[in-house]
Amino acid sequence: MSKLLRQKAILALLEQGPIASQEDLQRVLHKRGFRVGQATLSRDIRDLGVVKSAEGYVLPQGDTSSDAALPPVSRLVREFVVDVRRAQNLLIIKTTVGSAQPVAAALDDEQWPESVGSVAGDDTILIVCPDKKSATRLAARTQEMLA
Repeated sequence: MSKLLRQKAILALLEQGPIASQEDLQRVLHKRGFRVGQATLSRDIRDLGVVKSAEGYVLPQGDTSSDAALPPVSRLVREFVVDVRRAQNLLIIKTTVGSAQPVAAALDDEQWPESVGSVAGDDTILIVCPDKKSATRLAARTQEMLA
């Protein structure tokens, strides 16, 4: 299963309450079909900003939404985007299967002036830009994140 699905599962579990240890979290994830090693789980915990409290692992204070825990846009682009193409004032971004929506959500969250809005499918994102120049700038910005 993909990293994004695993991280969403971790967030969903922690929204239900604290989990005492990484071993407990690993056990619960295993029951849900996620085979995850300790090193990978530690990276996920760090990436998601999960904190250890007296009760165990919890979501950061004031964060009850899994959307707020999306990884940085540059990381999502680097990991999931496979191609960026411009067509007039439109930008077509191809991603790995199942990754378009979280990547689009992260791009939308940036609120860049070059983007009017986006539509995401399973592996394709369509971004509408106000003009050709904006589409060119946004394509270049996205390509830089891929490098």
